Amino acid sequence: MRGVLKQRIEAARGGEADVVIKNVNVVNLFSWSTERANVAIKSGYIVGVGTSYTRGKSVYDFAGKYLIPGLVDAHIHLESSFLSPANFARAVVPHGTTACVLDPHEIANVAGMEGIRWLVDRTEGLPLDFFFTAPSCVPATHLETSGAELGSDEVDEILKLDRCVGLGEMMNFPGVIQGDDRVLEKIERTLALGKRVDGHAPGVSGKELNAYVSTNIETDHECTAMSEVLEKLARGMKIMIREGSLAKNLDDLYPAVKRENHRRFMLVSDDVNPEQLIEEGHIDRILSKAVSLGMDSIVALNLTTLNVYEHYGLRFRGSTAPGYVADLAVLDDLKRFRVEAVFKRGVPVWLDGKLCVELGGDDTRELRHTVRPRLPVDFSIRTEGEYANVIGVIPGQLITKKLVRKVASKNGKVVADPEDDLVKLAVIERHRATANCGLGLVNGLGLRSGAMGSSVAHDSHNLVIAGTNDEDMQCVLRRLVELQGGLVAARDGKILAELPLPIAGLLSDLPPAEVVTRMHSLHGAAKELGTKVKDPFTALSFLSLPVIPELKLTDRGLVDVLRFTFISLWETD
Repeated sequence: MRGVLKQRIEAARGGEADVVIKNVNVVNLFSWSTERANVAIKSGYIVGVGTSYTRGKSVYDFAGKYLIPGLVDAHIHLESSFLSPANFARAVVPHGTTACVLDPHEIANVAGMEGIRWLVDRTEGLPLDFFFTAPSCVPATHLETSGAELGSDEVDEILKLDRCVGLGEMMNFPGVIQGDDRVLEKIERTLALGKRVDGHAPGVSGKELNAYVSTNIETDHECTAMSEVLEKLARGMKIMIREGSLAKNLDDLYPAVKRENHRRFMLVSDDVNPEQLIEEGHIDRILSKAVSLGMDSIVALNLTTLNVYEHYGLRFRGSTAPGYVADLAVLDDLKRFRVEAVFKRGVPVWLDGKLCVELGGDDTRELRHTVRPRLPVDFSIRTEGEYANVIGVIPGQLITKKLVRKVASKNGKVVADPEDDLVKLAVIERHRATANCGLGLVNGLGLRSGAMGSSVAHDSHNLVIAGTNDEDMQCVLRRLVELQGGLVAARDGKILAELPLPIAGLLSDLPPAEVVTRMHSLHGAAKELGTKVKDPFTALSFLSLPVIPELKLTDRGLVDVLRFTFISLWETD
């Protein structure tokens, strides 16, 4: 170590550096300024900033472009991209991302510790640092059936991994507030290791919020209103403003970020689909939007670099100052955030419009054959009343409305009513062959014909299918089993489009461009079926998540999330 430090000192004092980045406007997040300078890098660290640094084994001249720290996504579920780790790196490194904090509870819900170990192993050696939080809620609740369970001992094992920075979003907020011993034990073990506890507390307020925060849960990314942000800030929480593919909260929440409080904020994607990653960008996309809305560019950069590293206790990262890891991005300007080059520990990994490193592929043999429902499945719903409790989709939000609607019936069985935007919804257990199948109704998807389904169904990732008729729902189910996971659209017994997801039923082994092509076909097929929802498969995947209000469907039945209990499909009041 001392020898490395001496090498860094020598280069800082004017000796030959490994890399010199010349003629850049260096963005300084400490002084809130830019400085026209050269940057010297030795042994993966920045060692000098100034005009006198010219001696380097490799020299890159960027003629006045801007140099910033590499971007970080402080909270993301890799699985929502459908991309394997190597392909995810291929997609985001060109957009200036040099690190992500993953909450791998999606793959953990399917494959448990085997899935975690696979993900940790497959994220080694990539030009993108993957840090992890230990999944806190696998399964997310007792209201659904997952493929695995992670108790305190398993969580403790994950917490002790080198790249684990804390406990993942504590979605079981009722368990925290009510003092559930199993929940509190995970929090205690995390705090004992000196690591962070991330939160998930949509709509939690007042005394319940005080109780939640009193356990040293520090962050929340579920805020959808300014009043919620301001209350949580006042109670000491850090706010991760989410701007994903479905949940988009930046427009409503950005005014809360001020220069005097900006260190309490981060910008995150949470869940982002492959089309958006490839075609629009990653954190660079969110930065550009934040600045276009009026956020100061250096404030916005802090929210996606230094704030993240400091929150998670990752020292000497996220700055352009000497002594910091040389994870850097070169930009055209500080408005559009178009990335010209990316350096990982001083080594160029994106330059001249192409990746400069070989990434290889991902071995998928370990996590195949995870879609195992008990067949056949009966999608019929016996009519037991005139009015039903219906899940109401809200465009651009993960939350849903609890609606009461009059239902159509034929021969004593409920039938979909596409004219009234009311279709069937099914969640079929796929891990343990329990024969569980939750049945309900959904409004707001806009299906006029056919059916669509997915093996991505947060958070337990059973099979979720929405359809206008049982026959097409059966067609989708059969194909999901044949593919061993994926996204499928069908009509009149024929498959219109599909994306296979053979890795745990969550991830593709196809190149990013092919995944995007398949997704465009799926969205085109969904539009043919009548939906006008912008990202219908993402919307579908969250209809089974019983930790985000108001009404959701699991393999075990209809869940009133606010009451955290099952309710009847039929409205009796």
